Amino acid sequence: MKTTQESIKQAIAKGKTSLGIELGSTRIKAVLIDENFETIASGSYEWENLLEDGFWTYNLLDIITGLQSAYREMKQEVERSYGITIRTVGSIGVSAMMHGYMAFDKTGELLVPFRTWRNATTSAAAKELTEHFQFNIPERWSIAHLYQAIINQEKHLPRIDYMTTLAGYIHWLLTGSKALGIGDASGMFPIDERTQNYSEGMMKQFNELISDKGYPWQLSDILPAVHTSGEQAGTLTAIGASILDQSKNLQPGIPFCPPEGDAGTGMVATNSVRKRTGNVSVGTSVFAMIVLDKKLLNVYPEIDLVTTPNGSPVAMVHANNCSSDLNAWLGLFREFSEAMGQKVESDKLFQVMLNKALEADPDGGGLLSYGYFSGENITGVESGRPLFVRSAKSNFNLANFMRTHLFTAFGALKIGMDLLVKEENV
Repeated sequence: MKTTQESIKQAIAKGKTSLGIELGSTRIKAVLIDENFETIASGSYEWENLLEDGFWTYNLLDIITGLQSAYREMKQEVERSYGITIRTVGSIGVSAMMHGYMAFDKTGELLVPFRTWRNATTSAAAKELTEHFQFNIPERWSIAHLYQAIINQEKHLPRIDYMTTLAGYIHWLLTGSKALGIGDASGMFPIDERTQNYSEGMMKQFNELISDKGYPWQLSDILPAVHTSGEQAGTLTAIGASILDQSKNLQPGIPFCPPEGDAGTGMVATNSVRKRTGNVSVGTSVFAMIVLDKKLLNVYPEIDLVTTPNGSPVAMVHANNCSSDLNAWLGLFREFSEAMGQKVESDKLFQVMLNKALEADPDGGGLLSYGYFSGENITGVESGRPLFVRSAKSNFNLANFMRTHLFTAFGALKIGMDLLVKEENV
């Protein structure tokens, strides 16, 4: 055990480590691993999105605070466990929630609050661009947010100097490099598999579409540069090091891989990057990623075409809602349990309640739930109104209640999956 401790300490001292930073929908995480991909230490920061002025957003101060808190917690765990202070790491990578809209001016000022993937406010733009390109443009995509802002004649548009995703923003903050991994970039604007870059044809179409607006930028001027996995996409600057590590121990010059979206990290983590493989990511949202070995025959608003981190085409079925409403109900059951004097751990609560679903009637007893905490693009619902209903004849018990809420968590996802299976033989 002493040898292991010493070898890890030496790895930390020599920078034979990698640091992963992930900004998820409920937690920001910093994880330090060794060359064998084993976790050395980790830190996290819990946060939650806010609905402000009709938009789902995260406060910019929370983004920075969470980043610093997660790193500090990880750093302190290293100091406690190994008696050494981190001064360098071998490489750093950032991943975060994909899509959304972060637009900045020349000074680096965020022009409007961060608009996340969760917003269903761009239906008009998404529909018009899909028809214009003959390529599905989902409501979540950055280009849909930009075009909706143009439709709405928002005042900040002439000032845009740079537009990116959350991962791209953190990467830029720490490295000064306006870069993005191809997987995350494919959620900003369509990618051409041949060139491994944004589609030049569609980019030209977009510029022509808005040419009468007189903006002082072309689309290529404001999008981040596209990188594929394995490429270096920048190094930690002195400013970036001081932002990440407030104790000022971390030294600049550390190489960064391209920042990626959470879909990319899910594909890598589940070994589902090769063609004819797939995975499902379950959380606040839910999405399936199927790596294609052939082009789809048709355009479907329920199916996004994105890429793996190395540029292979992916059919993505993404539903905005999954665990939020279920978590809210389980929070209510926890509150009831505590009111009865029985404190229950979250793991135990989930274990008992999810297993109850196995005892349910096949149809959930005639209960019905729409767990739409936010709008749902696949079913065309603009804003969230979680709803649970039953008739007088429904078999209303705990098992059926849980089965129904599990079904609704995956209901919208199944619509897209059925299209892939039945219409495209994927």
